[in-house]
Amino acid sequence: MSKAPDLVKRLLLGRALRSAQAHEQTLPKTIALPVFASDALSSVAYAPQEILIALGLAGLATYHFTPWVGGAVIVILLTVVASYRQNVRAYTSGGGDFEVATTNLGSNAGIVVASALLVDYVLTVAVSVSSGIQNLAALMPFLQPHLALAAIVVVAILTIMNLRGIRESGVAFAIPTYLFMLGVFVMLLWGLTRISFGAHLHAETAHLTLKGPEVGVSGFALVFLLLRAFSSGCAALTGVEAISNGVPAFRKPKGQNAATTLLLLGVVAASMFGGIVALAYITKAKFADSAMNTHLYNSAGKEVTNPNPVIAQVARTVFSNFTPGFAYVTVMTALILVLAANTAFNGFPVLGAVLAQNRYLPRQLHTRGDRLAFSNGIIILGTMAGLLIYAYNASVTSLIQLYIVGVFVSFTISQIGMVRHWNRLLRAETDPAKRRRMKTSRAINTFGAVVTGIVLVVVLVTKFLLGAWIACVAMSVLFLMMRSIRRHYDRVAAELAVSGEDVALPPRNHAIVLVSKIHKPTMRALAYARATRPSTLEAVTVAVDPEEVQKLQEEWDVRELPVPLKILDSPYREITRPILEYVKSIRRRSPRDVVTVFLPEYVVGHWWEHLLHNQSALRLKTRLLFQPGVMVTSVPWQLASSDRLKGRPEPRAPGSVRRPYGAEQDVESKETRAAGGIV
Repeated sequence: MSKAPDLVKRLLLGRALRSAQAHEQTLPKTIALPVFASDALSSVAYAPQEILIALGLAGLATYHFTPWVGGAVIVILLTVVASYRQNVRAYTSGGGDFEVATTNLGSNAGIVVASALLVDYVLTVAVSVSSGIQNLAALMPFLQPHLALAAIVVVAILTIMNLRGIRESGVAFAIPTYLFMLGVFVMLLWGLTRISFGAHLHAETAHLTLKGPEVGVSGFALVFLLLRAFSSGCAALTGVEAISNGVPAFRKPKGQNAATTLLLLGVVAASMFGGIVALAYITKAKFADSAMNTHLYNSAGKEVTNPNPVIAQVARTVFSNFTPGFAYVTVMTALILVLAANTAFNGFPVLGAVLAQNRYLPRQLHTRGDRLAFSNGIIILGTMAGLLIYAYNASVTSLIQLYIVGVFVSFTISQIGMVRHWNRLLRAETDPAKRRRMKTSRAINTFGAVVTGIVLVVVLVTKFLLGAWIACVAMSVLFLMMRSIRRHYDRVAAELAVSGEDVALPPRNHAIVLVSKIHKPTMRALAYARATRPSTLEAVTVAVDPEEVQKLQEEWDVRELPVPLKILDSPYREITRPILEYVKSIRRRSPRDVVTVFLPEYVVGHWWEHLLHNQSALRLKTRLLFQPGVMVTSVPWQLASSDRLKGRPEPRAPGSVRRPYGAEQDVESKETRAAGGIV
């Protein structure tokens, strides 16, 4: 293997970190906020837009409900934040909703939550990056024809940055997040100040005519439309749960720091979301999407396609007398939407590691890469998000319909689990002060469970046929897959469990050295086999060519080798089958004995040399591995070409040969370790 790949890896990811440096990768609250909350903060850029799209189905007649729908979303946001503050204090291991559900409601509930979160994390990356590129295209129109390609490139960059480690990526993403928050708050303050001083601000779409497929809605149809707009606006809640999965990344005290970060997230996100909705309503901003069958027309009756995102319209209107302000908000919005995917890149790998530790996903997801990040989970997330962006051509409106379902499934089940958690603790607690705090927490989680449960029903009813069914199917497939993986690991662990018979030594060891001719590899294999002192030892060859076998026998006798040579007949010139049959015959005579087969093999230095050597040994080794009671030992002989590989570092993929360490390893059972060896 060339040094070039390793050099590229070091340039992209940086030098490898020791396991002892894990504590250095924890985050202070100032860095944790942008790392884990960037998704929820950035969703304020597209959630108001989704509300306007849904209300636009009935034309302008329902636009006056915008403030009420926005207010309802803020209430839900603050409720969920308050509920999750109880979660992160009670469960600090990083399992988040999965741990809460599994501990309090059982394994099936935990798998449902995990499936929902895994699907939602992939959608978070796809939606956030696609929306960011869409906003950037408002400033740079040349991106319009290449939205999907640009989004996939961004996902690849984010994947590489996160492979460098959580702390390094967190510092890189913190500055843009704070700059975005600064830009939005300055925009809100400047806009409200101009309005309070009598300025008449009108968005660029204020004078356009909005037409939707539904006209004159009232009664149940109106209620359904408002619920649909509300469910679309609830996209602002995505990402809140990521902090509960990322508690181990916080500095001590982890639970309290995570709760404080959640509080900051709730206040900032609610303020930004409410301010943008208010300014969009005041400036009469409109938005339409042909995919939802809503259209904008100018005074000449011509349709206006590809309107700018709502936040870009608000920024252009507020900073109409200061163009750099509009450019700043637009660029920062695009950047934060792209970086919002970083929330998923921190949540998905940690959740995948927890699931792998509990034997619901392959063990490779629980190993860390060179930079102490869960590299395999990061790569899987980036790949799946890229495929989703390609499939939907980076269309935010299409992707958003698959969104939110998973979030509210996890919200609801988690809060129900927390209610049971507090009920269990209250039965054993006698201290009055602690009981009061527990009852308060239980009341908050109960209210959160009821509210998020209602929202989940609304989301399913209003979005199921628009694409939410795809997310439900994906969750079901993941649920069944994780159950199957767990059954496999449990079955393997049961098979590998040690019994009394496994401790006893086998009565006899029959050793066989496979030879084709007498040369140095053969002599080394014979010497090594003799050194192991087996019960019986013999050399075996297959009579494919009678003349060659005759020469081998004669040379064997001349050299007076102290190992008998057995020649197996092969009328059809096969090598593998006669050896297998001979080994089986030994096993049939003595089922409790073991047979050790020694295979001389060449060690070569070029890939093409593998095609010229060791092919028979490889086929035979593959077949022998499936024979019970048969041990296969390779005896290497290094050819001169292998010298070029001396001194090279061992080639490794990120996380391919590592094992968990520290506190994470302590919680593993012996059966888990045994099952982890066979994947």
